[in-house]
Amino acid sequence: MRKLALSDDILMQVEKPARYIGNEVNSVVKDKEQVAIRFAMCFPDVYEIGMSHLGIQIIYSMLNEWDDVWCERVYSPWVDMDKIMRKNHIPLFGLESQEPVKTMDFLGITIQYEMCYTNILQVLDLAQIPLYAKDRGEEVPIVIGGGPCTYNPEPIADFFDLFYIGEGETQYRRLFDWYIENRDRGGTRRDFLRGAAKIPGIYVPQFYEEIYNEDGTIKGRKKLYDDIPDTILKEIVMDVTNAHYPSKPVVPFIKVTQDRVVLEIQRGCIRGCRFCQAGQLYRPVRERNVDKLKEYAVQMLRNTGHEEISLSSLSSSDYSRLDELLDFLIEDCGQRHINISLPSLRIDAFSLDVMSKVQDVKKSSLTFAPEAGSQRLRDVINKGLTEEVILKGAALAFEGGWTRVKLYFMLGLPTETEEDIKGIGDLSNKIAATFFDTVPKDKRVNGKVQIVTSTSFFIPKPFTAFQWAPMCTKEEFLEKAYQTKRGIMEQLNQKSIKYNWHEADLSVLEGVFARGDRKIAEVILEAYKRGCLFDSWSEYFHNDVWMECFENCGVDIGFYTTRERSDDEIFPWDFLDCGVTKEFLLREWKKAKTETVSPNCKVQCQGCGANRFGGGICYESRQIT
Repeated sequence: MRKLALSDDILMQVEKPARYIGNEVNSVVKDKEQVAIRFAMCFPDVYEIGMSHLGIQIIYSMLNEWDDVWCERVYSPWVDMDKIMRKNHIPLFGLESQEPVKTMDFLGITIQYEMCYTNILQVLDLAQIPLYAKDRGEEVPIVIGGGPCTYNPEPIADFFDLFYIGEGETQYRRLFDWYIENRDRGGTRRDFLRGAAKIPGIYVPQFYEEIYNEDGTIKGRKKLYDDIPDTILKEIVMDVTNAHYPSKPVVPFIKVTQDRVVLEIQRGCIRGCRFCQAGQLYRPVRERNVDKLKEYAVQMLRNTGHEEISLSSLSSSDYSRLDELLDFLIEDCGQRHINISLPSLRIDAFSLDVMSKVQDVKKSSLTFAPEAGSQRLRDVINKGLTEEVILKGAALAFEGGWTRVKLYFMLGLPTETEEDIKGIGDLSNKIAATFFDTVPKDKRVNGKVQIVTSTSFFIPKPFTAFQWAPMCTKEEFLEKAYQTKRGIMEQLNQKSIKYNWHEADLSVLEGVFARGDRKIAEVILEAYKRGCLFDSWSEYFHNDVWMECFENCGVDIGFYTTRERSDDEIFPWDFLDCGVTKEFLLREWKKAKTETVSPNCKVQCQGCGANRFGGGICYESRQIT
């Protein structure tokens, strides 16, 4: 019988003890004596966030289908449990076996956002694994990083043995087979890493060194061995229909952020927004077969008992068989009173028609993302939305019964002017006015509309057209937020508009991590040692501590954020190949400066380079430029 790692006395002292006991519905428990590899899969944030992540569910299910592998789950202990574990010297453990992570073969950490970097150190520390990869001995698990942040792994490279670049379904079997072979013949940890470095998609940072110019920019990279690659190409699943998908996802005992079945309908995005990293990383667009999706939906709902299903995609409206899939789900789910959630829809008549099919009589809020307040700036970022389309979409929504609209914008975008900022308030006001023009007085629910306008601050990301762009300072960001607020307060319909904005301190720090190099690791480690943890949670974010750490380590924040890069600068991530070329991104950067729009992938191929993968949308009939 499985013994819990924590006593009842400890579990009674912490918030939500179900975070730590495992044994949830569909979790997998194996005989550890019958497996060759034990793998701890970690999401470095609190349980409720990590349990909502589809990627972990996919890898967890895939690895556990293999008879010789046992994959367990690990999450960051919340602050109350963290304190108790340190005080009592309790090592971090896997939920399934309740045994220490340090006894396992691998610790895989998915890195979904930059502000979890101190939590990565927390996980290593509590697991009693040396923080620096160079300090780890033969009996310590191999620490693997994966996820979107590994497309610039350099700020945290010193803490990882290797990174898996790209989609996780392709190379784990080969990596595990090499691990078993190396172990059976008595090979060392370094022997394993040397062999792993030759596997496609695997990056072993300790085998490479950055060479710097006097001004702090990168001059080049030196590799320790001639037989490892100069460039690591991302791993990608071209046949997503037949790729592994979890028919029995783990069902938590407590409410989590995304408490529903998630059905991934496609990967990639055709739109080419110039600020969007995901839109480039996951090219080309690959759709799942609609009949397979129907099959998955039925299985997952039956195996979980969830009462909601969400269709996951970067742009759900662009899935070619969406109508057919929805008709099936409405018929099947409607009989069982299961809700259908459709995030990532665009503002157009088709999307609103789709929404009207799946919404209950009581309309929830609709979310629109114009991103910029003026048409000029929307052209700069290649958003592909006109004010006419936005207002028409809003009118259709109001006619359909919606009375609450969320609007998302970014402040600090390249070439932004005061007029662009003023446009946020103007557009919010026009959408509110559209409600009053569209909906007769006798049909207005509660007599009013609510527009919730939110702004985040622009952060340039690797592998986007804006990776060359300067970022604003904290003070500039706040001034732009104040300008936006003033602009909204001047509007005729200001009482119908609520304004929220993101934290500027957090955005600046994220900007450093996003485009940082290996010099940042020292800052992250010092911040962690001084108590920084759960930095993405505002109540635990200590900006003053972070600023002191940068100063103590002699690292200039402005070097990574506010300076514009030259066209030929070598970036810390240039040794990685995400499929789109740097030449394409530079063309898009120059087009942004001239306010030139690029058509989406279905209209005209822009020659981004993703056609090298030999499939997906790149091989549908279209004109290639």
